[in-house]
Amino acid sequence: MVKLAHTMIRVLDEARAVAFYEAAFGLKIKDRLDFDSFTLIYMVLPTSDFELELTVNKDRSEAYAHSDGYGHLALVVDDLEASRAQVTAAGGTPKDIVDFRPGGDRVARFFFVTDPDGYQIEVIEKGGRFV
Repeated sequence: MVKLAHTMIRVLDEARAVAFYEAAFGLKIKDRLDFDSFTLIYMVLPTSDFELELTVNKDRSEAYAHSDGYGHLALVVDDLEASRAQVTAAGGTPKDIVDFRPGGDRVARFFFVTDPDGYQIEVIEKGGRFV
């Protein structure tokens, strides 16, 4: 059996990153492992075992460069407008909602937002190919 476990992103400020993901999307800390030079924070949703691992390197003071190979993290929500309002209330600046219908039928309805460390997050409304 193979199962997706987590995705990891590097963040500068643990408190700021955790607060954003809690307020914007409802993720909660499942585990926190503290080491001499780094800390790992595992965040989850009540609806999934898949974890977002936030890695804080304690000697780091400058923002991380995101290579041209990085894409985005995607989340599926029931109510896109409510989620957009929640992201805004959490201090995020969501982009406009896109109704993606390349062949006429809806493939997805979504918006993007950037987290405090510059990572792109796609918030997709449940429906289309995302049920």
